Amino acid sequence: MNKNLSALKRNKIALRNRYYNKRYKTSIKNSIKKFLFSISNTNIEDINSINISNNLSTVYQKIDKAVKRGVLHKNKAARKKSRLVKMMKIKLNN
Repeated sequence: MNKNLSALKRNKIALRNRYYNKRYKTSIKNSIKKFLFSISNTNIEDINSINISNNLSTVYQKIDKAVKRGVLHKNKAARKKSRLVKMMKIKLNN
């Protein structure tokens, strides 16, 4: 590791940004797990319940905020959202 000030500052900023990015990604993963758990534990009649729509809305909000902050690429976010809806539709049709 270099000893000059700009390299030290760049390393410090990289560590800070990695911490922020990890925090966003972890919250997205946790909310996705919560959504998938709510889908798997409901009956077909209850698929349109408020709980599932709230969980999906929360996941969408977190993903969109991560894109806005530059943590995720917009195409990756779109792919994640698409897959979540696809899983919900598969559960609805079964």
